[in-house]
Amino acid sequence: MVSEQTHRWRGAVALSLVAIAIGATTRVPGVLVLGVFGAAVAGYAKLFTPPTPSLTVERSVSDDDPERGDEVQVTLTVTNEGSFLPDLRLIDGVPDTLAVVDGTPRLATALRAGKSATVTYTVEAARGDHQFGTVDMVARDVTGSHETRTSVPADTALACVPDLPALESFPLREQTVQRVGRVPTSTGGSGVEFHATREYRSGDPLSRVDWKRLARDGELATIQFREERAATVVAVVDTRRAAHVGDADGTNAVEYGVEAAGGVASALLDSGDQVGVASLGPHWAWLAPGLGREHSARLEELLARDRGFSVSAPDRRFLGALVFRRLRKHLPDDAQVVFCSPLVDDDAAEYVRRLEASGHPVTVVSPDVTGSETLGQQFARMERAVRIRSLRAAGVRVIDWGADDSLALAVADAERGWSA
Repeated sequence: MVSEQTHRWRGAVALSLVAIAIGATTRVPGVLVLGVFGAAVAGYAKLFTPPTPSLTVERSVSDDDPERGDEVQVTLTVTNEGSFLPDLRLIDGVPDTLAVVDGTPRLATALRAGKSATVTYTVEAARGDHQFGTVDMVARDVTGSHETRTSVPADTALACVPDLPALESFPLREQTVQRVGRVPTSTGGSGVEFHATREYRSGDPLSRVDWKRLARDGELATIQFREERAATVVAVVDTRRAAHVGDADGTNAVEYGVEAAGGVASALLDSGDQVGVASLGPHWAWLAPGLGREHSARLEELLARDRGFSVSAPDRRFLGALVFRRLRKHLPDDAQVVFCSPLVDDDAAEYVRRLEASGHPVTVVSPDVTGSETLGQQFARMERAVRIRSLRAAGVRVIDWGADDSLALAVADAERGWSA
């Protein structure tokens, strides 16, 4: 609690003294009386002492576990347990990650002893944990010459853990691994897609004999099919400070990246693949690849609530070399990487190249948050397009996710281009 003078009457005192001097010099009674009156009022204000508010606050929310985009009503009640407060002003500690969509978290009122005042406003739920801060208050005396500032705690939390976005499928790179699954490999065996033929060997099943070739050439041959294996995939979200840029609607690119990682995880887990997630940013977050409903719930929780995936700009320095080395150390040897990044700088593209060069096939999902209204925005868009072309030229698949398209549509368009 801090008390101080507002110096509200300092100007009035100066004007009063000038008026008294002028009235005494010119002997005009009206000017002299006006000056004396002003000085008396300023002196009267000096008789007051700073208020000592004794306040309690209660905050309630209509839903403490909403879905993303839901409107949550917040009700704040302040009660005066001390003496009369002729001028009380307060502002609620709304988290920076929540937007007020109706009403206001501010209140200005006079509050008698034992009485309460209430302010109600509405926020829009966003992904993550949101902790409301203290209620900041200013109380002034009746003349406004003294004020007391104080903050009253009111613990209130709101958590929003959205379901993983629905994505029917996600195309992966061709790869040879050991678990049976759905990723096409470069090896032949018992699968569903034709791969090659080889000379018949004793013990080969009759169902795989190439009877057409036997009828045509009289040679026994065995058909091999392209095998499908399970994949190990890690969705890496670019959460560096450079990636915290907004599109025309103000949506943070990291939010798009988390949505992409969730959609990829949802599709691949449903297909029987092992999926993990990681945050490439100052706040490290990691979940090793896994399977099953319990793993899906852990992944969903991590993406929603971990500081590493927050849309708030990081508050610490990013040590790129150390974090990248840590990521490389955690990646399984046979893991593919889905890198979710707006590709707004050259460092993002360089991380992709280094992952690809280290033996981890990379697919990039890049939300386009660039604009075209200003010359700077046009230049940023052009630079991003150059990065995408250079990655594609290096053999990296890039899904260019336009702001007006859904993730599913962007994936489908990219897949058609790869199969063309």
